[in-house]
Amino acid sequence: MKKIFLFLIILIFINNNCQAGQSIEERKKEIFAVYNSNNLQEAYNMISTITEEERDYELWYLLGNLSQDFNNDMNAAYFFQKSILMKPDFDKAHYNLANLYLKEKKYNKAIQEYKTAIKYKKDFPFYYYNLGCAYIYQKEFKEAKEALQKAIKLKNNEAKFYYNLAIVYKNLNNIKEAKEALSMYNNLKDKEDL
Repeated sequence: MKKIFLFLIILIFINNNCQAGQSIEERKKEIFAVYNSNNLQEAYNMISTITEEERDYELWYLLGNLSQDFNNDMNAAYFFQKSILMKPDFDKAHYNLANLYLKEKKYNKAIQEYKTAIKYKKDFPFYYYNLGCAYIYQKEFKEAKEALQKAIKLKNNEAKFYYNLAIVYKNLNNIKEAKEALSMYNNLKDKEDL
């Protein structure tokens, strides 16, 4: 038992010394590689060895993603906010924070974060799509229509964009447009099912 304990201490010492010799950028690359290989717990453990002062906006963002993966939305929101504080124009952190707010039914906060994400990256269709969904929950159908139309303009082969647009048109009493959007949804859905 003592040999095993001594062996573990030596391994920890070697691991810490190896990490100490690496730059933060090298460690980040390694952490992202581990995360991308879906080894979530190991990625989290690796980030935990980096002090808060050494973490940059990308590591805080990754901690947010990991927290979501571990179903800890409260921590995820905190980590996304830390990322945003370090890099206010980081659209992905705004988007993920907005998704958390949407899940929590904090629609006004979600809308604001989606708009901020769009401000920094105007050509990502899912930012507009989720903004449209948030407007639907708020029953702000005119705004939802505009957001969904922009999403479709950027990516016109996404079935769910048309489905939600059909809902919006129905609520705006534009039955003809609702049927057209639903028809597009069905066509795209049929292609997905092939």
